[in-house]
Amino acid sequence: MANKSRDTEMQINKEPISVGRIIMYIVLILGAVVMIFPFYWMITGAFKTQVEVNLMPPTLFPQNPLNIENFVYAFQTAPFARYFVNSLLALLGCITTCSFTTILAAYAFSRLRFPGREVIFSMLLSLMMVPYEMIIITNYRTIVQWNLHNKIWALILPFMSSIFYTYILKGFFDSVPESLYQAAKVDGCSDWKYLWRVMVPMAKSSLATIILLNSIATWNSFLWPMIATNSKDVRTLPFGLYAFMTEGGQRNERMMAAATIVVLPMIIIFLFARKYIISGMSRGGIKG
Repeated sequence: MANKSRDTEMQINKEPISVGRIIMYIVLILGAVVMIFPFYWMITGAFKTQVEVNLMPPTLFPQNPLNIENFVYAFQTAPFARYFVNSLLALLGCITTCSFTTILAAYAFSRLRFPGREVIFSMLLSLMMVPYEMIIITNYRTIVQWNLHNKIWALILPFMSSIFYTYILKGFFDSVPESLYQAAKVDGCSDWKYLWRVMVPMAKSSLATIILLNSIATWNSFLWPMIATNSKDVRTLPFGLYAFMTEGGQRNERMMAAATIVVLPMIIIFLFARKYIISGMSRGGIKG
């Protein structure tokens, strides 16, 4: 039996690779290079000198990889350290509050039975068609009336909930068998315990995807922080990059250093969370 299984495994390994698969791999590799190269060019350009970055033909590697002069200049030109702290506070506030409200709303629309549930959810989904620019003035007036203008809470409050993320998580909750919920209720488990002890651990991959999407949107937000704040003490990294562009001149290598400071945290988060994202995207239901 062992020899037979070994022979079968060797036959599988010797199976010729089709031309179509080779072409698919080539296309995927080219696509990966096209996607990665702008980030590589930005990061390597941040370590180049003014002469290097303007060479023709351009060089792919900096002559001095340890040159941090451009980063030092970026931090001296704009208060990136303060902008980073503000962005981090806004990020943590948004993902914490939005994740909590999304979990509660998705569970309510998926498992709880109450009059008008489908109508209310359909009305909420219809609001996704309203452009964000149409409600930004209303949000600004609310922030001013609540005396939150030019405060960190102004960057968090409008993004404490999301219909889109609720829709994504509700889709996963709907895929969990109803029999599991009924069995938990028979055992005396409350909805609150069932949500946090059963549903949330099972939805770990979907929640990781939601948190990452929310993190990217919050970190890269520019229009709302510019409107809701007018002080460097509470503004975020994207505005710092804009200020660097106007106040620090148009030196490409310094621009790339500033852009690297803004983009690098999201790249690191993506690298750590990619396995959860892939799992969340590929997992369409519960097996077993």
